[in-house]
Amino acid sequence: MKQFLTPRFSIAPMMEWTDRPCRTFLRLLCQKAVLYSEMLHAEAVVRGNSEYLLRFPLKQHPVVLQLGGDRPDRLAKAAKIGEQWGYDEINLNVGCPSPRVQSGNFGAGLMRDPVHVAKLVSAMQEAVRVPVTVKCRIGVDDQDAEKDFNQFVDVVAQAGCRHFIVHARKAWLKGLSPKDNRDVPPLDYQRVYRLKERRPDLLISINGGITDLNDSLLHLQQLDGVMLGRAAYHNPYLLAQVDHRLFGQEDAPLSRRQIVERMIPHIEEELAHGLRLNQITRHMMGLYAGEPGARLWRRELGEKARLEGARVELVTEAMEMVEAIRERALCKS
Repeated sequence: MKQFLTPRFSIAPMMEWTDRPCRTFLRLLCQKAVLYSEMLHAEAVVRGNSEYLLRFPLKQHPVVLQLGGDRPDRLAKAAKIGEQWGYDEINLNVGCPSPRVQSGNFGAGLMRDPVHVAKLVSAMQEAVRVPVTVKCRIGVDDQDAEKDFNQFVDVVAQAGCRHFIVHARKAWLKGLSPKDNRDVPPLDYQRVYRLKERRPDLLISINGGITDLNDSLLHLQQLDGVMLGRAAYHNPYLLAQVDHRLFGQEDAPLSRRQIVERMIPHIEEELAHGLRLNQITRHMMGLYAGEPGARLWRRELGEKARLEGARVELVTEAMEMVEAIRERALCKS
């Protein structure tokens, strides 16, 4: 039997956000979380530059490759390539509602056809030795959410999927933008809880509207895993408490200064591979959220890092300025 990752806490795959530099930064904040790539279309993986798309440092483990697509043969081949690059699991996206994804006949629209999703999962599982998982919604458009959701999970589980990550909102494919689809459809956590009660044999993780670790701990009383998305990206230092609060680790978390200092060699490596500084630092802009000097940090990393020839020293200098502001604020309090 394939050995699934412990899904207790993970950071969601987020388009244009959870790329390789982002995941390196997030890993410095928490060692135990499962990281996900941003969604990559199977065709891009098969035909594109796999080193550019899939390369990642060993320290990122455990990390999952999320794929999108609707062709069993292409998804199977892309999954195999992902396995060869060292990803610990392969995840199939059946929850993205964007118009571009819909036009390609993948993402959330596939929930209308659980038999086809089962074929996709089966083809991927036959191609790789690592587990294949599914990230989905609780329904699409005017589906009877409870009945159709249960049928979807049962059919796909029969194909061998043992772990479902459920965004606890329906996806409205007509009339709502991708942004609205993250906020407007009401959350229904109870429906995900009922799925776990009905299918205790499956690993069930929950996603959607979860903003802090207190919420995460409440969900973990009912489910196997919790996945944070935008809250973790915009205020990443909340992740510094994950290893202690959710996994019982006793070591003190790294300070913000230590996070930046340990990120410097990774920034230098990415610059050597041809990335621009702002392609890396854009993921770090929330590190000082809520702290004195946060605006200066965002300005330095957001504006100056865009300039031609911007080097890693800019990050160190910005950190020193912000730390000095924080120290002065602490002395005044």
